[in-house]
Amino acid sequence: MPGGSTSAGQPADVLRDAADRLHVRAGGDPRIVCLVPSITELVCDLGLADRLVGRTGFCIHPWETVRTIPKLGGTKDVKLDRIRELAPTHVILNIDENRRELADELAEFVPNIVVTHPLGPRDNLGLYRLIGAIFDRDAEAERLCSELEDGLSALSEREYPARDVLYLIWREPWMAISPDTYIARTLALVNWRSHPLSPDDRYPEVALERYAGHVDHVLLSSEPYHFKERHLAEVAAVMPGAEVSLIDGEMTSWYGSRAIEGLRYLAEYVSELRARP
Repeated sequence: MPGGSTSAGQPADVLRDAADRLHVRAGGDPRIVCLVPSITELVCDLGLADRLVGRTGFCIHPWETVRTIPKLGGTKDVKLDRIRELAPTHVILNIDENRRELADELAEFVPNIVVTHPLGPRDNLGLYRLIGAIFDRDAEAERLCSELEDGLSALSEREYPARDVLYLIWREPWMAISPDTYIARTLALVNWRSHPLSPDDRYPEVALERYAGHVDHVLLSSEPYHFKERHLAEVAAVMPGAEVSLIDGEMTSWYGSRAIEGLRYLAEYVSELRARP
């Protein structure tokens, strides 16, 4: 049902989620379970922490707020029985983070399943407005939208030399990201091109030696594999001529409100690289 508006006067497309479900404003006292770490943080930043009744063990921000909220397993291995006991009115999921089967199972007893799928930094605008509209936090959502727009504008006002990068997310086997990922689209804001350019999947296994001489920089992410200082020399030995450095994976891969801080982080990261001798 495209176009139109809801009974509350909210444009329908603002309340349409990534699974094309049209939502209405929650009203009353919603009980929210969020199974997406970055969106749990967003829910809190929208002033909805007191409505959160469950989270995953990976939902760790803001820690002082979420540490008392019940953990319900991981993003893939959720404890359905525990969720049923909590009787949520809404469960928030993500297409990449959670299994489709999980959404189907939850839909059998949860009235509202909210599916998200931001593909790049600018998609956070719609994400803020979706969650803000459903839970009556429109003003807070617009504040975040304004902050994100400021961050995007600040990056676009500067010129960045083109760089070919290999962004590693795993070791044994080595795994990277494709250009068709949120991370790659974030890096593209500073004119960094992610390799492999034409992978078979979005998070491909890679042989490092194949990229020696073809990339300028290798980025070792802090998540999901937590690369550390000792890995720099290991990668550099296989990639002579390429700069190798650690990067905060939360700042490049977390959408939601973390993306605002992530844009600032990326600008500072590039500036620090330029300043290196």
